[in-house]
Amino acid sequence: MRLKTLAASLVAITLATGSALCAAQAKTEITVARFFGACDADYGKAVDASKARGECGIITTLINEFNATNKDGIVVKPQIAEWGPFYDQLSARIVAKDVPTITVMHESVLGDYVARKLVEPLDDGFKSVGISTDQFSEQAKRGTQIGGKTYALPFDTWSWLWHINGNLMKKAGLANADGTVVLPQSPEELLAQARKFKAATGKAYLGWPASDTAANFRNLVTLVAQQNGTLFSANGKQIDMQSKPVHNALELMNTLYSEGLVKPNMDYGAANQAFINGDVGVQIVGTWTIGDFVDAAEKADSPLHGGYSVVPFAKIYAKKAAFADGHSWVMVKGGAKDEKTRKAAFTFLKFLWDRDYEWARTGHLPANTAATARDDFKKLPFRNNILEIGSIGVSVPSNVPRQRAIEAIVGEEMVNMLVAKKPIDAVQKSAEERVNKLLSSVR
Repeated sequence: MRLKTLAASLVAITLATGSALCAAQAKTEITVARFFGACDADYGKAVDASKARGECGIITTLINEFNATNKDGIVVKPQIAEWGPFYDQLSARIVAKDVPTITVMHESVLGDYVARKLVEPLDDGFKSVGISTDQFSEQAKRGTQIGGKTYALPFDTWSWLWHINGNLMKKAGLANADGTVVLPQSPEELLAQARKFKAATGKAYLGWPASDTAANFRNLVTLVAQQNGTLFSANGKQIDMQSKPVHNALELMNTLYSEGLVKPNMDYGAANQAFINGDVGVQIVGTWTIGDFVDAAEKADSPLHGGYSVVPFAKIYAKKAAFADGHSWVMVKGGAKDEKTRKAAFTFLKFLWDRDYEWARTGHLPANTAATARDDFKKLPFRNNILEIGSIGVSVPSNVPRQRAIEAIVGEEMVNMLVAKKPIDAVQKSAEERVNKLLSSVR
């Protein structure tokens, strides 16, 4: 009897072990490389994206939710990196053949990877899981479709905005009777209002991190586009920093900074904190901060309480325009090792596409027009204010290579102008020479 019992137990153990082994083998693991920060302390176990807040919280919870709910045995393993060195690290991983299955990518960077044949066209995969590119917003199409093929799943459109402290504006006499803020409509009005604001409040009118190269470049692109100017040649192989629109924009920014109308000596984090603390009237930063600023304004003791609003970058010159870009998801060649992994990757992309509304709660505009049409999206704070970004957004054309490096070069020269007092003409000359040398080296 004991032998029979022992034999039965061994059989049971063997079956259980085999079942567990089969279950483990049935799992399909995919890796997703992303930035957006790390927040496991708050969201490491969260599985309801509708309750998450902020970029990190929402993307972390979306991945957790997918892992908890998908019926296909797919496990998504996030690989989190800082956004600053993200693309350098991605290039190193490609060389080392340590390629993630899916990676986040700015649409402004996508053209480089397409030109180098490093990313896969995704149209067939999209069709296999029911993602229709007809639902892409116009800005998303421009950002992800190159040469008639779709190389990325757009996740959002983000843009350069004016975040406004209406309480300080009212104190400075720059608000209408109904509380709406009086926005400048010309360089002269901007300078006059900024000077009036500083005189009335003792604070700087503008907050933008002048030491941040990306912020400087985005301001320049915006102000040049508002003058119907262009920075790059049609073939994307040269930059023109000597044009009148460029000089006008640099001169305006230099005047604002030199007169103390921009709060000085701030990096990105310090600039956002200065706005939350009530130290500036307008913070120039992107859509992704809307959620954080709304949260801050809900606190009764906040300088923003009852006064926060946000609008697209003010029309300072001839037409409305604001720098725009987008986050997207791509599949780098070599990331999906087999058809099973590839199928799992598209299943996860479909999940993200269907949950684009949740991501849009960060402040970004949805890339999925179905999300934009939702009543709950329209009820989100200030979305009606910024919807026109879809039509006034200006991106650097995708045929311009090395956009991150160009942003760094031009932004660095602008830091030299603002902080080190390098003459404007010298900044124009140096930036143009450095960028064109870079562009001429691209094959």
